[in-house]
Amino acid sequence: MRNCILRGTTQHAQSSSTASPLERRLADIPLERYRNFCIVAHVDHGKSTLSDRLLELTGTIAPGGNKQILDKLDVERERGITVKAQTCSMIYNYKGQDYLLHLVDTPGHVDFRAEVSRSYASCGGALLLVDASQGVQAQTVANFYLAFAQGLALVPVINKIDLPSANVPWALEQIKNNLELEPDTAVFVSAKTGKNVEAVLPRVIEDMPAPSGDIDKPLKLLLVDSWYSNYKGVILLVRVFDGQVKAGDHVTSMATGKKYLVGEVGIMYPNETAQTVLRAGQVGYLFFNPNMKRSQEAKVGDTYTTVGQEKIIEALPGFEEPKPMVFVAAFPVDQSDHQHLEDSINQIVLNDRSVTLEKESSEALGLGWRMGFLGSLHCSVFQDRLRQEHGAKVIITPPTVPFKVVWKDGRENEIRNANDFPEDDATRFKVADLQEPFVIATITLPEEYLGKVLELCESNRGVQKDLHFFTSTQVVLKYHLPLAQLVDDFFGKMKGATKGYATLDYEDGGWQSSNIVRLQLLVNKVPVDAVARVVHNSQVDRLGRQWVTKFKEFVDRQMFEVVLQAVVGNRVISRETIKPFRKDVLQKLHASDAGRRRKLLEKQKEGKKKLKAVGNVVVEHQAFQKFLSSQ
Repeated sequence: MRNCILRGTTQHAQSSSTASPLERRLADIPLERYRNFCIVAHVDHGKSTLSDRLLELTGTIAPGGNKQILDKLDVERERGITVKAQTCSMIYNYKGQDYLLHLVDTPGHVDFRAEVSRSYASCGGALLLVDASQGVQAQTVANFYLAFAQGLALVPVINKIDLPSANVPWALEQIKNNLELEPDTAVFVSAKTGKNVEAVLPRVIEDMPAPSGDIDKPLKLLLVDSWYSNYKGVILLVRVFDGQVKAGDHVTSMATGKKYLVGEVGIMYPNETAQTVLRAGQVGYLFFNPNMKRSQEAKVGDTYTTVGQEKIIEALPGFEEPKPMVFVAAFPVDQSDHQHLEDSINQIVLNDRSVTLEKESSEALGLGWRMGFLGSLHCSVFQDRLRQEHGAKVIITPPTVPFKVVWKDGRENEIRNANDFPEDDATRFKVADLQEPFVIATITLPEEYLGKVLELCESNRGVQKDLHFFTSTQVVLKYHLPLAQLVDDFFGKMKGATKGYATLDYEDGGWQSSNIVRLQLLVNKVPVDAVARVVHNSQVDRLGRQWVTKFKEFVDRQMFEVVLQAVVGNRVISRETIKPFRKDVLQKLHASDAGRRRKLLEKQKEGKKKLKAVGNVVVEHQAFQKFLSSQ
């Protein structure tokens, strides 16, 4: 028996020491033949489809398999968008030599700009993808300037040339005039049909630099991203700048000082594929043994090195963590499901550190959470994941933005909850200024819709900063807009006004003094805390009338009169009255005795008044759910 165990152990040691064919092939590729690059573009220009074709071309995946192999979330496949940057390594034989290519497929929507900027840190170049039928759009320009600022080599790729509406000369003119890229350097492809895709990778090899690094120097690696596995704990995506790392190494975080034992290293090919070692210049994954349990320990932008080398290694410049810009409150439909919803939210937050989470309670809706997101689409994707991946039933309040209170003693407070608004006279006297966040919005649109978009921006308290034509038919608008107006379905209204042809990009525009107030809904003079919002004074009349009219539809009649009011401070903006049920107390009167009739009606009136004084309005949970979903 002992001999069998020893023989089994020896065989296992021999098999683990024998490198796989993939690993032997990787070991023969020198650093000079590495290329790290990403694909960036406006949303829906075909990044994920082009990634699929490149993976098929290099033999990383079988042709004709699942579409959008790097889009791993159900919501990504359903909506046809990329939410989280995904990575994959490929081996490509060019002129008789193997090259190790590392590809990053990035999101195109402005809400996930932080994912794009993180991807740039691990890359030496980028494929700038432009739709031949749509041309250069807002996020294309934003991604170009971000890549240009980081010194990345750019290769323009004109995609969707197979479409009947494709206008390649027009797209080339746009990249020349707006991005100052030479049209001669562009590659023309159709990612959907695979036409001319084989011309892309030779351009990557010839035009993009190899990553810098020295395998003989002490280990220095950058944490680019992380995700959570139930079996392996937190898995880190890293870019190795110097040295090498393998299973069994002791490494330390230069941000937290914590020490870890490396359990496994490998590359994404396209899924996690274990390797013996990760060398300088490579991008791969690693996890620890024992596991890293908390995703908060994995600080994106952190530098890791071998234990004992901390003093001689200079930490790499990290990333600025994105700040949440949109806040919502979430409550379970049924309070008995509170624990299930909490587990579901925590599970998703493990893989999405940009979501902020704090507990909140409401008299109307019970226990819940206040969550912060990068934008409206980010919030919508999170809701879809809760429902699809965890079957959670959740009530989400309309999105709100933070506001800032500047006190007379010089203090500044950023407040995210409308119920903390300084409204009482004693507190308001101490306030020097109230401010709300603004953004600088860049809108690209055809000239024929210019009037409608100008009208939309002006009606949303926008201030025009710039207007210029970058082609004879395309206009670029720059507006200073309140973030509160932007999250109130501004993008949807703009798409409707322009039949989907306009595109939007925005950046932080700082804080600005504003005439903001708290709008509340009262039911028989009792405030409904879940509905309160901080809005601009110019909107209170419209919103107030809308609230009471809509809420009246969902509140059942009572035995006494119910008064619904929208109020700002002590001022009533709008009012609706729900009439009570009324018993016919005159039914048994056969004679026309006016005195008896008056006495019965007065008695009923007194009873109603007494009932109203002691009775509570019972507002069903479903009423709040329907009202909030209608906003």
